Amino acid sequence: MNAKQEERSNPFGMDEACTNCDLCKTREQVVHGYGDVDAHFLFVGEMPGDGADETGVPFTGDAAGERLQEILGRLGLNESPPDAEEPEIENAFLTYVTRCRHPERGPTDGEIMTCEPYLNAEIRMINPEILVPIGEGALAEIATEYTTKPAADIDIVADHATTIRGRGFELVPMIRPENQTEEQTEAFVQHFHELMDTDYRQTKGRQGR
Repeated sequence: MNAKQEERSNPFGMDEACTNCDLCKTREQVVHGYGDVDAHFLFVGEMPGDGADETGVPFTGDAAGERLQEILGRLGLNESPPDAEEPEIENAFLTYVTRCRHPERGPTDGEIMTCEPYLNAEIRMINPEILVPIGEGALAEIATEYTTKPAADIDIVADHATTIRGRGFELVPMIRPENQTEEQTEAFVQHFHELMDTDYRQTKGRQGR
């Protein structure tokens, strides 16, 4: 983590009392990004789970979050136990398309558009080498905004643990960890390790957007 970075939680000081859409009525708290601002790897979910809604930290506080933290640990990106509420994330940043939770449904198009500036700002400031959309909703949004390939041509199951060329970085789609089979988890870990073992910095991302 950057020595000048004071904390991992909401390091860019984004609005923690946002009331720009009706999700402010159903959330416990706004869940902005968390992790290393110098990260090469940016993981994006669709919206906070019930655990993150309680802790305020993406992908923590419930079994689904622990599954992702376990995967990050296997990749050397998390130095904490999977159930840590403030994991020691290194070289990774965790965030969501929408920052507030509705307990009964996914986000609407209007809610996604309202939150879009937060995500765009994080992507711009972190400038990752690899972006990991987690789940179908996150993949649809990321693919629409950040690839030249039609979003309808990208499938979360078929393209899980593969590399897709993006605009200035590459995408590695991930099925939601709680929905992955053991084989799908192994495939993702193996593929991501292969990417980390290559000199991706010379061929991706930093060429400008």
